Amino acid sequence: MSPGIAKWHMVCPTCGYESAELASAINSKDIVSALDEHAREVSLKSVRDVNFSVLTQILRQLKPQGGRLLDVGCAHGWFLDKTKDFFRSSGVEPDESIFNATKARGLEVAHGYFPQALLPDSKFDIIAFNDVLEHIPNVDDALMACKEHLSPSGLLLINLPSSKGFFYRFSKLLARVGICGFFDRMWQKGMPSPHVHYFNQKNLTELLGNHQFKVVQTGALDVLHAKGLYTRLAYSKVNSVAKNVLLYVMLMLSLPILKLFPSDIQYVIARVDTPSGPNSAA
Repeated sequence: MSPGIAKWHMVCPTCGYESAELASAINSKDIVSALDEHAREVSLKSVRDVNFSVLTQILRQLKPQGGRLLDVGCAHGWFLDKTKDFFRSSGVEPDESIFNATKARGLEVAHGYFPQALLPDSKFDIIAFNDVLEHIPNVDDALMACKEHLSPSGLLLINLPSSKGFFYRFSKLLARVGICGFFDRMWQKGMPSPHVHYFNQKNLTELLGNHQFKVVQTGALDVLHAKGLYTRLAYSKVNSVAKNVLLYVMLMLSLPILKLFPSDIQYVIARVDTPSGPNSAA
């Protein structure tokens, strides 16, 4: 790894993987007080509803027989809502207040971190990381745990930010000329669970291959919708109202042309790479 744009930012010059030395503070009252969680929930729901519907349809095609699904870091349970009518869906969530709210809705959720919150012998047909893997410091341990908890023909779904995305690359351009606020926000610096990794399709596929996962499908998802956009910018109390308004206007003007550029959200679906045979079929 080589030094990156900020003192906490590192880049691999060979594969383009990026990392950050930013500490998680989930359940820290001081950090959480700087975040309007209700506003965050409202702002993200519209775009994630659309994306989770897309991913659910893909999983139904790949797993037409259904099965057990685990959503790691399930937050407010939106992915569980989308999948529970077809799969036996459950989740794990480390944030205590969010877990309590999701559990109160009647969803099957365990409190804690993956995989410690699971029974040692539990098996799943799908394990999903929706905007979660980029927050986990040790992704190697997480992927090894996935192999242990996936059924022989199980699928791993990873949906996360892309280092090739338009907004991320634009934030790096601004940071290089001394305008660092957008770059910090892309990493969620100062928030309870900052990003500690940024991958692209190529180096993520290589990482999965190192853990004997074979990628079976990739794609891109929407990153922004006009609905809820200002609330999404303003839920963190770090920026001033003036900065948020300016950024909102810029983003609204750019929405029609964003389709021409690489998306900032990518997904990868993989299965354990086993020899051909009965267990290798979907």
